[in-house]
Amino acid sequence: MRLHVETTISSPPPAVWAHLEDIASHVEWMADAVDIDFLTTERQGAGTRFACRTRVGPLRTTDIMEITEWSPPRVMGVRHRGAVSGEGRFELATAGQAGESTTMVWAESLRFPWWLGGPLGARLARPVFRRIWRGNLARLKNRVESAADR
Repeated sequence: MRLHVETTISSPPPAVWAHLEDIASHVEWMADAVDIDFLTTERQGAGTRFACRTRVGPLRTTDIMEITEWSPPRVMGVRHRGAVSGEGRFELATAGQAGESTTMVWAESLRFPWWLGGPLGARLARPVFRRIWRGNLARLKNRVESAADR
């Protein structure tokens, strides 16, 4: 399953990155992320590994995630290993005439195991994940823009 959601945030990429690079705080704006436990001493950068407990409706799982790409303030890539495996990427690009805004893209390529329905399960999950991740980006947008207003 490939999924792509995006939003425009009224802050420049470095301000958005400041929130994104704080991996531990992702549980504050990602509705499906319950808890994060770091498995490495690093908490930022490529090679950082963590266990992320997730919840989507009644389904709960723990995914082992590793940061695979780290290019501040533009790109963060992650590999998922767990019930659902795959790769994800956050991309930030300058937007607006004066560069005062950021277009943030969240792209994922995920594989569902047979016991979650395989490709059919992925097809059924796609609109649910899209709704959750759009909400996640809306919460991040609100968080970043509220911090900029202070």
